[in-house]
Amino acid sequence: MSAVGSSPFALRSSPDRQPNISGEERKANSEKRFFEQRQTMNDASAKIVVSLSGGMDSSVCGALAVHNYGAGAVAALHISYGQRTEARERTAFLGICERMGIRRCLIVRTPFFRAIGGSALTDEQIAVPEAGPDIGAHVPVTYVPFRNAHFLSAAVSWAEVLGAELIYIGAVQQDSSGYPDCRPEFYQAFNEAVRTGTKEGLIRIETPLIALRKHEIVTRGLELGAPFDLTWSCYSRDDQACGSCDSCILRLRAFAAAGAIDPISYLSQPAVQDFS
Repeated sequence: MSAVGSSPFALRSSPDRQPNISGEERKANSEKRFFEQRQTMNDASAKIVVSLSGGMDSSVCGALAVHNYGAGAVAALHISYGQRTEARERTAFLGICERMGIRRCLIVRTPFFRAIGGSALTDEQIAVPEAGPDIGAHVPVTYVPFRNAHFLSAAVSWAEVLGAELIYIGAVQQDSSGYPDCRPEFYQAFNEAVRTGTKEGLIRIETPLIALRKHEIVTRGLELGAPFDLTWSCYSRDDQACGSCDSCILRLRAFAAAGAIDPISYLSQPAVQDFS
């Protein structure tokens, strides 16, 4: 197996990585820099908006956008929607943007998902299940009802302001949990809504990973130098990935099938089947 190799997003020295300050101070410094950048992020137009959750797939989308258009032309959008791992995913987002050199960043909070409930990711009364043998066969309890539509709406709104005509989102249909808002048909329909519902009708949503297997996404990410060490995929924990939820298992299988080492640590790391 291979570890993450040389990367165009090489680890750089920064105040966030000074060993003599606490985790809370590092977080405060990171968020301070983010909000300083936020004040001027609409001053210039961007070519592409990337929906960047902080997970494995979205980080590859971010790396692809930077590869294709340059960091200066990329705008990164993160949605905090009241999920269990909200703070950890936000930290991942900020770290990924810093590593990739993306300075035009926006965090949007949509707390109504927690009020609506109905998902193990947003409702503390619903447990996050351990992965079973039939991941993706049925819509799981971790599905957040129509979540991606809200993510896309925010991305389209910001793209109109920025003058960007392209949006990347890391939706994946194969080797996935089986969410209905990750189907190609959903994005085809949403693009029609964007065409008819925006001022110029020129913005389009692309899903560059949707037809790839998970191990192919890992391979592509390694080629692009995606910062997998900063990403977070676990549904249930924010200190150490659980290694047993659907998202952890799919990620572990993907790295195993790609012949690569996952750079994050797990509470438990069961033997995973190679689905390559």
